Amino acid sequence: MVIKKVGIIGCGLMGSGIAEITARAGYDVLVTEVNEEFLKKGIARIEASTQKAVDKGKSTAAERTATLARIKGSTKIEDVKSCQLVVEAVIEKMDEKKRVFGILDAACPPETILASNTSSLSITEIAGSTKRPDKVLGLHFFSPVPVMKLLEVVRTIMVKDEVVEAGVAYGKAVGKETVVCKDAPGFIVNQLYLPYTLVAIRQWERGLATKEDIDKAMSLGLNYPMGPFTLMDFVGLDIHYNACMSIFEETKDPAYFPPPVLKKMIQAGHLGRKTGKGFYDYPGK
Repeated sequence: MVIKKVGIIGCGLMGSGIAEITARAGYDVLVTEVNEEFLKKGIARIEASTQKAVDKGKSTAAERTATLARIKGSTKIEDVKSCQLVVEAVIEKMDEKKRVFGILDAACPPETILASNTSSLSITEIAGSTKRPDKVLGLHFFSPVPVMKLLEVVRTIMVKDEVVEAGVAYGKAVGKETVVCKDAPGFIVNQLYLPYTLVAIRQWERGLATKEDIDKAMSLGLNYPMGPFTLMDFVGLDIHYNACMSIFEETKDPAYFPPPVLKKMIQAGHLGRKTGKGFYDYPGK
């Protein structure tokens, strides 16, 4: 199948980023949200991001205009039936993802490829909510989508090889380096990354060093762009916690069980940069 039009379900931080890079690569894009307010916020995020690229000299005004012209919005999820590929980027809850995939399965032609941007949930279980499990795969982008170079292409035991190949080709077309992995909890990156961050929290609580010095050590000692505490604040402590619990509940591996302090911070509303306070303070957020 030749992919000409891509549907994006959800225009939040991830969905808007996926829509932006897809349109920039020359695809027509239809992005959907649950209501006009959320849709307008998502489109405004895309407009701001593309303007920033122009301001930094990474794009031209003409390229920005062409990118934005390829993006259409809708509050009706069924409108993506004209797309050859649909990427779901809704809240990280299995029940909601299965509900969305049920709607997509009914609305889209049998040949349409359906993909989830989940970072840790089972693609196999999501695919099982459709009548086309051989056409369902994972396309896990990283935040911020316009900047991060990696795309994890996740294959189940049911998906056809040509569907995986189409996912890899799409990833390359939108400017990503792709890796293919089997459908395992957390895929590649989160399986390795999440325990590292939880060890950092435990060692901070035990008094090994301050969180500032742990961040500095990991940044300068291993050439990481961010230390673990800065990165967790950037991602969002609630998202981080849910990803850990998702893998723990499936594997029962204690390496993924979050320290109690992480849950207490979430209960206090300290979710990181987006709320102005996490492991660090962010005045004005």
